[in-house]
Amino acid sequence: EAVTVLSNLKVFQGYDDGSFQPKGSITRAEVAAIICRIATGDVTDSQVGIYADYNKFDDVKSTSWYAGYVNYCANAEYIKGYDAKTFGGSDSVTAAQAALMLLKALGYFQYQSDFGEDWQMATIREANKIDLFIDVESGVIEPMTRNDLAQLVLNTLKAGTVEADNDTIKVDA
Repeated sequence: EAVTVLSNLKVFQGYDDGSFQPKGSITRAEVAAIICRIATGDVTDSQVGIYADYNKFDDVKSTSWYAGYVNYCANAEYIKGYDAKTFGGSDSVTAAQAALMLLKALGYFQYQSDFGEDWQMATIREANKIDLFIDVESGVIEPMTRNDLAQLVLNTLKAGTVEADNDTIKVDA
């Protein structure tokens, strides 16, 4: 269901040969592309080139296919790199990393202090509160499958966004 819904919305796209490869791993750059499409509504990728030369990370060259997506998401603070200079776009994404990126797009974790001492535990806790991991089989620190990421994204689209209102945080579902 998740793959069908997200493919029909053109948020999650398969490969040039028409395959989806549901058991294959997905990269950090591919997750940035999905988040960018959701956040901007640009499912035809017509505007992504605008962000290609933002140069947020040294390892994301403006000529890389994913430069616009990564730079847009980094500029919006939905994603972070391993450090200030390294994103690791070709690296497989873990469930914890993907959940954090998606939670940040929903408005969670706007401040470093929101994490406490362990970003992974804080991410898992918040993701579980809003049922992001329902029907996701990938483990927290192992590479996610494309199928599980599709489910995580669909769960995220069903979840509420966070809005701060005079020191009170509310979730709109």
